[in-house]
Amino acid sequence: MPSKGAPTFDELMARCRTAVHLEMRDSYAVDYEEGPFAHWRAGFRHDVADRTSWWRPWLDLIQTNVQRGAVIRRARIVSEPVSEYTRFLHDGTFTNVAAGEQVRWLPRGRASAIALPANDFWLFDNAWVHWNHFAGDGSWTGEEITDEPAAAKLCTEAFEAAWEHGTPHGQYEIH
Repeated sequence: MPSKGAPTFDELMARCRTAVHLEMRDSYAVDYEEGPFAHWRAGFRHDVADRTSWWRPWLDLIQTNVQRGAVIRRARIVSEPVSEYTRFLHDGTFTNVAAGEQVRWLPRGRASAIALPANDFWLFDNAWVHWNHFAGDGSWTGEEITDEPAAAKLCTEAFEAAWEHGTPHGQYEIH
């Protein structure tokens, strides 16, 4: 739940100059991905030429914000060998990149010296943290939004370290 008086995720995204997202789980069980993950497991792959079939409305939101000048970056810390879910994410990440998001991958073994927060997060303009909370099975349990300076500092430093050591999406190979 957002802190009292805190802007919502949508408000933060709509007005930010920068937005960064750090993902650290090897699988997610969020409702809106259950169908696409099952379809992917059954052999479906996005057609590069069929942009209208891609993940909507998320990619539209990214594209709109990038077009207005926002810089949006995502870093994914992953175990290797990667999980089936990470293969699914990797296979579809070209859509994020096509929408204007910059994405890097960091093998977990190369992240050992990085001080990381306990939860995935979005960080807006190095000031507002949107924590995502997940249960052990990967299901989303809620959010928390804060502008607490220590949290923003931790997230800024963690993300930038992961970004610096990460491999750009187009160069990261799944083994």
